[in-house]
Amino acid sequence: MDRRQFAVLAAAAATLSSAGAAFAEKPPATWDGLVEVPSKKLKFVYLAPGADFRAYSSVMLDPTEVSFSKKWVSDYNSQEDDPSRWLSQRQLQDNVKDGIKDADKIFAKVYADGGYPVVTAPGPHVLRVRTAVINIMVTAPDVMTAGMSMSAAGSAGQATFVIEARDSGTGAILGRAVDTRLAGDTTFMVRSAPSNWGDFRDLVQTWAKASVVGLNELKTLSPIKAVAVGA
Repeated sequence: MDRRQFAVLAAAAATLSSAGAAFAEKPPATWDGLVEVPSKKLKFVYLAPGADFRAYSSVMLDPTEVSFSKKWVSDYNSQEDDPSRWLSQRQLQDNVKDGIKDADKIFAKVYADGGYPVVTAPGPHVLRVRTAVINIMVTAPDVMTAGMSMSAAGSAGQATFVIEARDSGTGAILGRAVDTRLAGDTTFMVRSAPSNWGDFRDLVQTWAKASVVGLNELKTLSPIKAVAVGA
């Protein structure tokens, strides 16, 4: 699976995590041969029965996919009377580029600090990790204008996290997880560009740490005896 295919998968994962209540409450039991298993850390976790994570001592990280919710952008602009405060494609593209850089740094540091050196080539002890932070919605974006303005909201927004683990040599898929969370606290307060970035960086770090803790747990549970949720 190349980066373009993973981007499509990530978009499908966003639908899984943030779709209507009926679907979200009853996700598919299997996904590309993976079996859904219970998890206290992430909303949906799917593992390959028999997968063995014990051999992996380092990781190869793909650049993180980052994207905003298309619906959020159109809704925000349609509700904003002042055209100078509309979100432009250039602003979104710049934010995506900055988001990728920040996310890549966070994942690399958290994995390295967790005892998994980041390498650039596949190998028998290398786990390939693909990540995405998508469907981003910012509650009160701080849009630069000529005049002074402030926005207040009860949270910075929300996003969906997707992670996929594969054997770096064979490409065999071992697991996949999806999770959607709010960014920042739920206190109604003034939001700014720096505070929004800080809250979303903290959210990415939370997901990165959860994935490292999860990998450690999977190593102790290997080989995986996956039994579908509800089976």
